Amino acid sequence: MASARAILEPAVANPWTCVQAAEAFDAGVFRVRRDRVLKPDGLPGTYTFVEAPSHFCVVVALDDAGRVTLVRQWRYPWGESSWELPAGHLEPGETGLAAAQRELQEEAGLIATSWQPLALLHNSASLTAHSHLFLARRLSEAPTAREGSEDDMLVRRLPLAAALAAAANGDIVHAVTISALFLAQRAPEAG
Repeated sequence: MASARAILEPAVANPWTCVQAAEAFDAGVFRVRRDRVLKPDGLPGTYTFVEAPSHFCVVVALDDAGRVTLVRQWRYPWGESSWELPAGHLEPGETGLAAAQRELQEEAGLIATSWQPLALLHNSASLTAHSHLFLARRLSEAPTAREGSEDDMLVRRLPLAAALAAAANGDIVHAVTISALFLAQRAPEAG
């Protein structure tokens, strides 16, 4: 049987040509670019995407009983609340691990002494930021330090299998949370 890497080989060259990079809008935190391009078929077109100056981190905090920590917060752009793993933006100069450690304590009031990287994910072809996913174990409690936008946040712990079931039935809709839960399930000693 061929390995997945042999079957899923990367492209050797970029088939897109940027004719002109153009900033369409600068919102301060994010910039929208609308580039004139030559598409892989050679025809001209445009490619619009968001440049994000910081990346993200997501933490699967798994306790000794096999429970993961989820947080619920209101997502203003979606107009609804969302159950997610503790997560957040990296500060300037901050590593993915340092951000994950900070966010876990700020949002969930937890400190972990064991950290395992799970993946580095690209969130969307329309966004330049990527997400650092981590599995945190050997947890202890600490004070939270939530931002004002997180005042409505609730914290719940549930078995990893129950969190995966919630993702499968649509109770968890945050894509990076779903990815991280799946990857944590496959991590050694997690399932």
